[in-house]
Amino acid sequence: MTEKPENYNSDDQNEELEAPAENESEHSVEAENARQTQLLDEIHVALSEETTDHLRALCADLRYEDLADLMELLKPDDRKALIEAIRSEFDADLLSELEGRALEDVISVLEPQEIADAVQSMDTDDAVWVLEELSEEEQQDVLDRISDDDRMMIEQSLSYPEDSAGRLMQRDLISVPTFWTVGQTLDYLRETPDLPEDFWEIFVVDPTHRPIGTLPLSWVMRAKRPTKIQDLMKTEQTLIPIEMDQEEIAYRFQKYNLVSAAVVDDDGRLAGMVTVDDIVDVIEEEADEDILALAGVSEGDVNITVTKIFKSRFGWLFLNLLTAILASLVIGVFDATIQQLVALAILMPIVASMGGNAGTQTMTVAVRALATKELSTANAWRVFGKEVSVGIMNGVLFAVIMGAVTHIWFSDIMLGAVIGLAMIVNLFFAAMAGIVVPMTLDRFNIDPAVSSSVFVTTITDVVGFFAFLGLAAFMLL
Repeated sequence: MTEKPENYNSDDQNEELEAPAENESEHSVEAENARQTQLLDEIHVALSEETTDHLRALCADLRYEDLADLMELLKPDDRKALIEAIRSEFDADLLSELEGRALEDVISVLEPQEIADAVQSMDTDDAVWVLEELSEEEQQDVLDRISDDDRMMIEQSLSYPEDSAGRLMQRDLISVPTFWTVGQTLDYLRETPDLPEDFWEIFVVDPTHRPIGTLPLSWVMRAKRPTKIQDLMKTEQTLIPIEMDQEEIAYRFQKYNLVSAAVVDDDGRLAGMVTVDDIVDVIEEEADEDILALAGVSEGDVNITVTKIFKSRFGWLFLNLLTAILASLVIGVFDATIQQLVALAILMPIVASMGGNAGTQTMTVAVRALATKELSTANAWRVFGKEVSVGIMNGVLFAVIMGAVTHIWFSDIMLGAVIGLAMIVNLFFAAMAGIVVPMTLDRFNIDPAVSSSVFVTTITDVVGFFAFLGLAAFMLL
């Protein structure tokens, strides 16, 4: 039997067992939202009363991530006033958590030297994130105020394409040669003052600074000092080309369960590293872009201006207008048919709506599969056959249902047969369009998330109207 410590108390144990439930309640999402709302109200009051000391007190104990969330909920003028109030205790990491209009507003309040001081204390990737929001003239003004080494690294990162590994990577990392021992490595880690604050992996390089292996930090801590690095390292690694798109990087992190990965330049030399915390942001950003793009919306930031929102949405709505006119032209071809049988006008929206929804379902699955690399030319026919089979099955089932409803509604069995056949045809083409359109766009390097919905909706509308009205003209008149 295990002996209990002398100070063991069953009541203490019960209190400890009950504590997690209390903590869980305190940290629930509802409680967090309530605290945020209350704090936001207090900040609004303090801003209206211009009580700077109170504002500083309200923000003093906040983590910079939570303060960033509050900043994005404020109006632009209130956001700027809050930064003015707390600028003497300003945490540079706050800038790395802001984005879009909120980041622009905060930067506009800060002096170039304040931005330079903040940038110099950040990792390279975060510094680039902030400087991207400045004009070229403002960027140069800030860069002129930081050290030569930091400026050179940041300028190199800014020279790479947006959303590439060169922009995403941080240049501060740990690299050691193969001939070192674990003891030498540990001494280096303990005695070198300018190492990264956080790292999980040590990169092993050859004399030309090309990565040839990796060494998890835990392996170093558990190995004996005389052990050679080349005997301990793992040679299997995932290297990221410096101009690789961030979406492809995120896919590799997900596929190989990476915590960090080396970024290499065109000559294969170690240039930096990408870490999983940055990839989490990339995954969220790419998912947001795809969701917005499917709806024909390019901006999801609630802080952007009305003018920008209008400009971003008008183009897609105008394109939808043109496709709607195309569908109307198909209806116009059968105007005489509709005049003779008014019931067709009543039933037309049903066929088009069912086709549109079925096409959107298939298209959404296809776009996601393309983004996650689950759909490619290798399995395209299998996925195509499966989706078309589902379309036919749904078409037949809904044809029976709608045919019966139409027969009961209008007392016309032939009209029921017409809408039933049209339903089968349209759901078949909807499934086909939902898989073919995204794959075709992807083949021509056009983002399927942005363009697919317009084409799929047009196809289902045109085919639905043409099939329904064409069958009606052939079978009923």
